[in-house]
Amino acid sequence: MIWSLLADLVLFTHVLTVVFVVLGLALIVIGNLRGWRFVNAWWFRLTHLATIGVVVAQSWLGMTCPLTTLELWLRAQAGEATYAGGFIEHWLSRLLYFNAPPWVFVLAYSVFGAMVLAAWWRWPPRR
Repeated sequence: MIWSLLADLVLFTHVLTVVFVVLGLALIVIGNLRGWRFVNAWWFRLTHLATIGVVVAQSWLGMTCPLTTLELWLRAQAGEATYAGGFIEHWLSRLLYFNAPPWVFVLAYSVFGAMVLAAWWRWPPRR
């Protein structure tokens, strides 16, 4: 039971990371257009850039995300073979995992990373 709970926690953390990256860029753009100074906080912008940077680097290197690896290991420890099961596994995993060729993800992550860099250039962070 504990292994399943830990796997669900890792999956939830993975979803939060995706939400942070995607909504973070939207917040940066909208916030700057509306004059919200807090969206350019150095710590927020650097964390955001580093997070998408790691994702892009992993995709180019053909690496599996460490969160995915950890989740799968925890599910194996729990004796689970698939994501079938409770609400968390079923719905949150559908948000994260798509069946597409690897180049689709490399392209999508790279384009999104370029958008983050463009926002960094257009609205540089402030200390």
